[in-house]
Amino acid sequence: MSEPMITPLEPLPEDWQRALAVVAHPDDLEYGCAAAIARWTDAGREVGYVLVTRGEAGIDMLEPALAAPLREREQRASAAAVGVSVVEFLDHRDGVIEYGTALRRDIAAAIRRHRPELVLTLNHRDTWGGATWNTPDHVAVGRAVLDAAGDAGNRWIFPELAAQGLEPWNGVRWVAVAGSSSPTHAVDATDGLERAVQSLVEHRTYIEALTDQDPREYARDLLTGFARQAGERFGGRPAVAFEVFAR
Repeated sequence: MSEPMITPLEPLPEDWQRALAVVAHPDDLEYGCAAAIARWTDAGREVGYVLVTRGEAGIDMLEPALAAPLREREQRASAAAVGVSVVEFLDHRDGVIEYGTALRRDIAAAIRRHRPELVLTLNHRDTWGGATWNTPDHVAVGRAVLDAAGDAGNRWIFPELAAQGLEPWNGVRWVAVAGSSSPTHAVDATDGLERAVQSLVEHRTYIEALTDQDPREYARDLLTGFARQAGERFGGRPAVAFEVFAR
């Protein structure tokens, strides 16, 4: 029996200047996108982060009122490690994010505020590759990001945003989804991988609650494995894979 054909991943388009990453929790970007983001900021591109929650329900032994400010600090340090200085939080409740117009409105407002050409988010499907169930927060936010990229350009959807000074932005050209089981494109992770490791290590409190492994070893093992796997479809180079939806 012949081996199944492996479809190569295309390079993610690079004719853009501004990107906005919108995810549910602190650490979501560090588990998948950070090496690509480091490469982009090195090239002088602008990348901003929008976190829908502060991750306050993410550490079992730490009550939300204490976890939220700690995870916010760790996220800001994590973003700085890959050259990102703009980090915003929308303050939806961690673990119970609801897909709907309120979430779409908040994300559309962020897109209008930052006016990106590229929007990043995390896997919006029910599973991770069919083997592991995704969380409701990831599904809700990923789906809302895909919808809000269109909402942001339509002045008759959420007209109250224009009244607040947020004029429609129809300049989103792509939405790139990390962690997808159906990737189409990739970004070379070679130059950004070490800073991606540091970016994940900055979530030390979360990692120490998750595993007994040394945080740096944990981060390097995990991210190197992800990059190597994506690289098998990207000319053998370490890579970050995305499913890209053109608009």
